[in-house]
Amino acid sequence: MKTGLSQHTGLRQELRINPRLYQAMDMLYMPMMDLQQHLKQELLTNPFLELLEPEEEEQDQPETKQEVEKEKQEKEEEIDWEEILLNGFDVGGTKAQYEDQEYLEPVSVAQPDLIDHLREQLQLLHLSPRQQLLSEEFLGNVNEEGYLTASLEEILGSVNSLLEAHGTAGADESGLPLEDRSVPAPKVITPPIPFYTGAEVEEMLALMQRLDPPGVAARDLRECLLLQIVEAKEAGTLVHRLVADAFNDLIAHRWNDLAKRFGVEPQKVQAAADSLARFDPKPGLKHSNRSDGYIIPDLIVDKIDGVYRVSLNDTGVPRLRLSRSYQDVARDKKQLTQENREFIAQKMNSANWMIQVIEQRRQTMLKVMNFIVDRQRAFFEKGVEYLKPLTLREVAEVISMHESTVSRVTNEKFVQTPRGVLPLKFFFSSALTTASGEDASARSIRAKLQKMVGDEESAKPLTDQQIVHMFKEQGIQIARRTVAKYRDQLGILPARMRKRV
Repeated sequence: MKTGLSQHTGLRQELRINPRLYQAMDMLYMPMMDLQQHLKQELLTNPFLELLEPEEEEQDQPETKQEVEKEKQEKEEEIDWEEILLNGFDVGGTKAQYEDQEYLEPVSVAQPDLIDHLREQLQLLHLSPRQQLLSEEFLGNVNEEGYLTASLEEILGSVNSLLEAHGTAGADESGLPLEDRSVPAPKVITPPIPFYTGAEVEEMLALMQRLDPPGVAARDLRECLLLQIVEAKEAGTLVHRLVADAFNDLIAHRWNDLAKRFGVEPQKVQAAADSLARFDPKPGLKHSNRSDGYIIPDLIVDKIDGVYRVSLNDTGVPRLRLSRSYQDVARDKKQLTQENREFIAQKMNSANWMIQVIEQRRQTMLKVMNFIVDRQRAFFEKGVEYLKPLTLREVAEVISMHESTVSRVTNEKFVQTPRGVLPLKFFFSSALTTASGEDASARSIRAKLQKMVGDEESAKPLTDQQIVHMFKEQGIQIARRTVAKYRDQLGILPARMRKRV
């Protein structure tokens, strides 16, 4: 093997994407709120960009004395950007007035979550240090839904391992192990701190389960419901007995078997089961600190004089243009150094590119949505059952764009329509063949399936095979396993579990 340095030549092909193209792709992907924040940040960092303000309707009218004074004051307070350009680009510039202005990033305030709520209640109970340590071990194993995610054996082993790791188990009050002490022992010797026992863990579990909200620290759904039933002072009722003694039969809707077992009529068993809807299966979520997901539609579809018109909901997006004052400075190149000219050229090109990307984004979104409206007109007129199948490839071929571009346009975008605010992905679905040779949207099939189940007789619910026959009568070919898949997606139970007596 020969070692050393060597040189060689070769030819190869590489595909490199311009960073600006990455920026254009990212902006096409951004939903409305993200785009607003991005453009506001660009306005702060690029002095060649400014907001395009609407022109005043009364420009030609003579200004009053108050307006003249106000304009004069605003002009005096305005930052001298030209001087900053000519004299340097360091942070703060050269004008004291510019240095005084700071941008403070808004910081979201942390909200108390379920663990904070539980810890506040534990602090009011005046627990001993030993109980506090065990309670923290419990809190660390409660998830946001309020359930205890670890078994009592795991909690016991974990807290005892903590004592052992810190040298407090088998130690006296000084904290040093009894068998290995290099300093004199204190005069008063206390017994070693004992390990936690199973009885202490059981006692702490009972204490945790008495906290608010009712049902917290339960190990499964059955225990969660039992805690809430007892809290509602319904212990011993039929509801309590069903959950405590026959939970598996209850969730399987075996009404007749339960009625025979408890010696009551099937209707009473069903009524008791229906009353369980009063209780919360996930009690911890009411104290979750997850923020609400606000949706701002990117597009608006309105029906005006029988015609559907598409418009962009970009009133909250800053409209940008090149700063006129900066363009005047850039034209006078004699006053600029080489460094200044390079800075101006860079920022000017960046500003021009940003304006072009915003306009390209607007036009692309309008093209895509206009095609969707033309293709899905039956949906807008009659409802989801008339939604036609549509793929990204079809849209890309019609508007002469790449499929990935259409995917970016439709991702995380919402449109406000006469039938509600919908994600753009809603209009895309696979196709199923009908007897007439046409294609039916999978989403419309699910909507029809949901309507069939909603209209069925509760005493004689439709089986999957019966639903297949009903679709066949409508000219739609669909397999029984496909019906079962769509039913699961819609959260519809099998026929046996939907049956009412």
